[in-house]
Amino acid sequence: MDKIDNKILQLLQQNGELSTAEIAAAVGLSTTPCWRRIQRMEQEGIIENRVVLLNRQKLNLGIDVFVAVKTSQHNLEWLSEFSAEVSKFDEVVEFYRMAGESDYLLRVVVPDIPAFDSFYKKLVQSSGHADVSSSFAMEQIKFTTALPLNYIQTS
Repeated sequence: MDKIDNKILQLLQQNGELSTAEIAAAVGLSTTPCWRRIQRMEQEGIIENRVVLLNRQKLNLGIDVFVAVKTSQHNLEWLSEFSAEVSKFDEVVEFYRMAGESDYLLRVVVPDIPAFDSFYKKLVQSSGHADVSSSFAMEQIKFTTALPLNYIQTS
């Protein structure tokens, strides 16, 4: 990785639809070497995927709920079953195993409180939890899918 690779990644994180020619011009390369760099980063798994971000408001998905789960079950079998169950819910857009006060944290996206209530009932029915608590986001202050690139070891 070098500074040119870093710049390519910055550009792709801002707009994954940029053509190789547009990226090459922005980083000061010709198209073929730029394309090779992108291909290498894809092969190395640095670039995992290119996606389209959707407008949540236009899709009637304006509510973020952070669901903290505490459990007395700390074995791999329970984790495997719980992970499989949670992964079935389209409303769960992020799912983490945590260290600290909660064991798991889910970010759930729904249109309204009744939709969340329906989700919640299915979640607590699907597997045994010690405690499930929910926090509703009042306002999204910052949201990005772009990762910070200032930690990359460049050559």
